[in-house]
Amino acid sequence: MDWREEGVLLAVRKHGETSAIIDVFTESRGRHAGVVRGGTSRKIAPILQPGAQLDLAWRARLEEHLGAFAVEPLRSRADLMGARDTLAALNAVTSLLAFVLPEREAHPTLYQRTLSVLDMIGDGDFWKLGYLRWELALLDDLGFGLDLGRCAVTDRSDNLVFVSPKSGRAVSRAGAGQWADRMLPLSPALVGQGEGSDADVLEGLTVTGHFLGQHFAPTLGDRPLPAARQRFVDLIARGLRREGGGQ
Repeated sequence: MDWREEGVLLAVRKHGETSAIIDVFTESRGRHAGVVRGGTSRKIAPILQPGAQLDLAWRARLEEHLGAFAVEPLRSRADLMGARDTLAALNAVTSLLAFVLPEREAHPTLYQRTLSVLDMIGDGDFWKLGYLRWELALLDDLGFGLDLGRCAVTDRSDNLVFVSPKSGRAVSRAGAGQWADRMLPLSPALVGQGEGSDADVLEGLTVTGHFLGQHFAPTLGDRPLPAARQRFVDLIARGLRREGGGQ
């Protein structure tokens, strides 16, 4: 059994004395694991960095076996490791994918969105907004997409300011009524409005984080979301505090 395809490296761990096991995300094979012989060597180890785009050749005696990868570098994305915020975003993307994706199940649309967000990180003023939109796409691909077009209570599309923490639907101020303090904020960044500021992105990530952590994670045995995502969120929050003159 063998196939060849390019993909994004999600995670790597040592295997035995000289090898490594890698998790990759490919368009037609989904998340797929395999052994890289000599993966800890000086020649190959620098290639095996999360986020790297690799040419992958997988081979195994039987389809259900772990199998082995031969890898060739296509793009390192090492440029994202030069700043704390871009490195944190890269780690958030790769760790979330390794966390949520089942093995060997294709997610071609999410794969293309992932390539887009990895290419966007650090480029221009709105790449953090691009990351938020990627998390929305991730939720949608997992079957937990948000419905933010009309109020869940009044069925109107005006004055939408909240998101129901249970249904993931938008709620207007009038529709929320006495339950307003239990609602999540509907950031304009979630619906393609506003200026795409870090404050709006952070508010949006509160919503996507809620549905990833409280709705999706329990389907995997209630494991916590990867710490890398929270580190990225915290980094955005600290930046806002500095801009506001806080500590």
